[in-house]
Amino acid sequence: MPFRDECGVFGISPQSEAARQTYLGLYALQHRGQEAAGICSREDGKLFLHKAQGHVADIFDQPTLDSLPGDTAIGHTRYSTTGGNVASAAHPFLIHGRFGQVALCHNGNLTNTEALRTELIKEGHTFTSPSDSEVILALINRAQSTNVDDAVVEALQRCEGAFSLLILTADAIMAARDPRGFRPLAMGELAGAVVFSSETCAFDLLGANYLRQVEPGELVIVRGTTARSRFPRPKVQPKPCSFEHVYFARPDSNVFDRTVMATRREMGRRLARRHPVEADLVVPVPDSGMSAALGYADASGIPFEFGMIRNHYVGRTFIEPKQSIRSFGVKVKLNPVRDLLEGKRVVLVDDSIVRGTTSKKIVEMVRAAGAKEVHLRISSPPTTHSCFYGIDTPSREQLIAFNRDVEAIRAFVNADTLGYLTLEDLQASVRDPDGGEGFCYACFTGEYPVIPESKEPVPKSSCAATTSGGMLRKEGPAGRCGPSSKGPDAAERPPDVVPPGWGGGRHPAASDSNRVEALGSSRLPCGVPPGAPSATRGDFGTGSSGVC
Repeated sequence: MPFRDECGVFGISPQSEAARQTYLGLYALQHRGQEAAGICSREDGKLFLHKAQGHVADIFDQPTLDSLPGDTAIGHTRYSTTGGNVASAAHPFLIHGRFGQVALCHNGNLTNTEALRTELIKEGHTFTSPSDSEVILALINRAQSTNVDDAVVEALQRCEGAFSLLILTADAIMAARDPRGFRPLAMGELAGAVVFSSETCAFDLLGANYLRQVEPGELVIVRGTTARSRFPRPKVQPKPCSFEHVYFARPDSNVFDRTVMATRREMGRRLARRHPVEADLVVPVPDSGMSAALGYADASGIPFEFGMIRNHYVGRTFIEPKQSIRSFGVKVKLNPVRDLLEGKRVVLVDDSIVRGTTSKKIVEMVRAAGAKEVHLRISSPPTTHSCFYGIDTPSREQLIAFNRDVEAIRAFVNADTLGYLTLEDLQASVRDPDGGEGFCYACFTGEYPVIPESKEPVPKSSCAATTSGGMLRKEGPAGRCGPSSKGPDAAERPPDVVPPGWGGGRHPAASDSNRVEALGSSRLPCGVPPGAPSATRGDFGTGSSGVC
């Protein structure tokens, strides 16, 4: 809950009233960013852009959407990771360069931004914002290639870190993910049009069908009614962000081919088995702890109750009263239900503890409402390290679990007991297909798949409890590290589900060519093996079975 959201992207082509469809898509992705939003549309090869700070519904009214004509559009809703909350850093970015108008929007964070920016400035480029997304556009514009498709490939080959991109040109829309696949990017179909979105909840709002995720390292180029897949870089081990399932994504979304609600409920069930306690109620911290709390109640048999109510109409900024009110920032958003909590032993379930200050205030509120005991359960391991891949996290010195063990954290938040999910249980919950190597867990382990330039490797905490998910009681000795125990064996990964007539969703066994298919057919492009040379052109069809 204390984490700040990242960004959301949405794109569609070809579809009448594309800007309006994109507006609805961004509306569904509003939870991923509330600072700014923008839409860029295309009509007759010309791009039209509108972006501003604020929420989607406040930025786009009827006249504004009327000013964004055409059958193709991309959009973005933003929370700052690089660039800060300034108007100049709002997306999409639009340039007029060697390849005409090119627009781009970006979810993620490049880890070599400063090195690239310094190089480009030395070459004479002038930047209008501090955003790393503008760096990518500059790389495209200054590429050696003579056509925009190859220029995008050339630019992506120089980008390190996390990126899920949408790019709009005079005649194409492109979608790309970094080779590790840190950030999600889904691909769908709506009445013959291709649709891209950070999460599938946007497809549900529009009535689009989810087809597959854009594969890690894949570049999908849609031009007219055909689409082509290219892989600019060699294949590496994918590392999708595990925190998408812990907190960021909406529970009704399918992220990394796994339903978020199912993952979070499994986290709650494993948390209950790992850290049982005698209690009267299971209460979620809304909304982030809701799904895990349901799972905890399922496994423990303890009744689930909405013991705290969230005010959904509070923005990120509000005017505090002149007379100080204790914990006002939390109270204005959350309020305990005294009649439910009074005299009860409460299991309070949340997704994470970051600095610890918010959790401390919430525990205080539950106690003030009359709870006899408060047992705090966290549906992720201790957050010990910062994220460099597109999540706005504090420096590691500000993370309470970096230099404190579970007992010290419990004492700080004043809970009777504190229990974290273990790393092994998290891996089992997300159904990590590669025995703990198939997701990024850097914020829990300090093991970074891509080390940012100019940063020293981040030391791990000396306390074993920071990744064990140990649980300690209130009377335990202060400063003692919690127990480290292995979780149950990970559940088997279910068979891949492929829509009838569609060969996408997994790389085919072998091919050295790019995939080209008609969007009007029942299929959209499936991926080329990530090791395939990016320079290859040529088309290829399906095998005898009709799938890739």
